[in-house]
Amino acid sequence: MNFPANSIKAALRSPLLPYWLVIFLLPFGRSAELGTFLCLLGVVMLFARNAHALDEHPGARLLLWLLGAYVAAALFSAFDAVMPGKSWSTVAALLRYVPLGLYACFAIRRESKLEALYTAVAAVLAWWCADAWLQAFTGWSLGGHAEAERISGIFGATNLKLGPTLAVLSPFALWTARRRWGVPGLLLATALLLGPVLLAGSRAAWLCYVLVMLGFGWREARSPLRFVGLCAAAGLLLAVAGMVAWRTSPRFDDRMQRTLLALQGTDQSVDTALSGRLDIWHTSIEMIKAHPYNGVGVRGFRYAYPHYAPANDHFVVSSEACGVGEGACHAHQLVLEILTETGTLGLLLWLAAAAMAWRAWRRVGAAARSRAFPVSLALGVMLFPLNTHLAFYSAWWGLLFAWLLGLWCASLFVAGAPAGTAEADIHAGLVERAFPRGARDGG
Repeated sequence: MNFPANSIKAALRSPLLPYWLVIFLLPFGRSAELGTFLCLLGVVMLFARNAHALDEHPGARLLLWLLGAYVAAALFSAFDAVMPGKSWSTVAALLRYVPLGLYACFAIRRESKLEALYTAVAAVLAWWCADAWLQAFTGWSLGGHAEAERISGIFGATNLKLGPTLAVLSPFALWTARRRWGVPGLLLATALLLGPVLLAGSRAAWLCYVLVMLGFGWREARSPLRFVGLCAAAGLLLAVAGMVAWRTSPRFDDRMQRTLLALQGTDQSVDTALSGRLDIWHTSIEMIKAHPYNGVGVRGFRYAYPHYAPANDHFVVSSEACGVGEGACHAHQLVLEILTETGTLGLLLWLAAAAMAWRAWRRVGAAARSRAFPVSLALGVMLFPLNTHLAFYSAWWGLLFAWLLGLWCASLFVAGAPAGTAEADIHAGLVERAFPRGARDGG
């Protein structure tokens, strides 16, 4: 009966703590890098004790290949970047994701540890969610006062990432609720998360959360006919929740009124409904034409933007985006971000990594795929290409992406075998050498 509390305590008393700290500290800006630094120290300890640890862990090797493609795309873009200093410093900063992901692979060595981390992340989301509901009713939260158009929760009105982050990480909360309280718990958690996601005002987050609901619906249904029924029920829930929010929340009403402008059908109305995204995407295409091979350089989008945008472009003449004289901060779409900043070469590297990840996921077997379901779904909705996105090479969203990627590689290869088998003994031996007994919880 104490499964959630025991799992959280296990996470906080074990080597999982540094990895969990990254999520716990996400709303507080650069402080999330404390977890990254602690993971670096842990990996240094690991290789000091066992220099050949990589040879014994397929998940860690998979992670290196996937991160290699991600970093290599940035590296090749930096050689003739429009802003070399920014691109090269970004490439150097990306290297911190390697020890972060490796730490996950070696610290999360058993299924019990993986489940403990899932539950500990769900506890963080429950805290964010409760704080967001408080702000929705009172206008205030631990992050301060809400802005006019949307709630911001613990992230604060100057850091509008509550919606996307909640939506992407929601599989951990829904998985925990389903495991602890069955289908009623899953339905309740879905409804409790839905409110903050809607009121946070990010339409990209709305789509992400719908995809998460579809993923859990398919997992529960296990047949096309039942899945259709669950989709109908979910659609009804969304319609009711949307109508309630529309009637009761001026913030949600503002976002819906802007969204409905797209129904007018003119270029101007669609662009307004998309918050200027059409202008950004048109300019992105011009950048791709001018730099087709390796792009304008990673994180160089804002500096190249004024050279390819019309003279009266809104993002150039105003300070709404990155500042007067610059442009939009990023492409707001994953494929366009990759093509504009890293070019065709970068896109090919990303596609190669995606093919490698798909092959690994198919080969590990049904049991491993089931264990990895929450993080697989989180990565899937984060990378869903038919959506708008935050910048994947930025310090913040990139960190969350790398965190999920490291956890995914770890989850595919945790020791789910009974104690005493060769697979379990390999993982146990690795961790014993990496982390002294005093640093572990004994679980």
